[in-house]
Amino acid sequence: MAKAAKKAPTKTEILQSIAATTDLTKKQVAAVLEALTEEIRKSLGNRGAGAFTLPGLLKIEKKKVPARPAQKGVKNPFTGELQDRPAKPAYNKVKVRALRSLKDMVQK
Repeated sequence: MAKAAKKAPTKTEILQSIAATTDLTKKQVAAVLEALTEEIRKSLGNRGAGAFTLPGLLKIEKKKVPARPAQKGVKNPFTGELQDRPAKPAYNKVKVRALRSLKDMVQK
């Protein structure tokens, strides 16, 4: 028989685990996570730097993707048919990269 797949921890389980490890209350841990969320929001917002690094774990970057004009008569690479592509407006893309120490944690 195959083992049942483990599930990712829920927010409550994470709060309980951190609270038990750090001798803080769940409310205090939740406040720290909310403050971290707000710092990420500020960094990735319109006036922010466009990047946020959680030291030793990951780097979150905001990348602006420019608008693309409409194209007519583009060959579909799968079917070979000619097709029209509609224009796409500019948008922001969020990129999350794992840093070396996080990659090392996964390898062990």
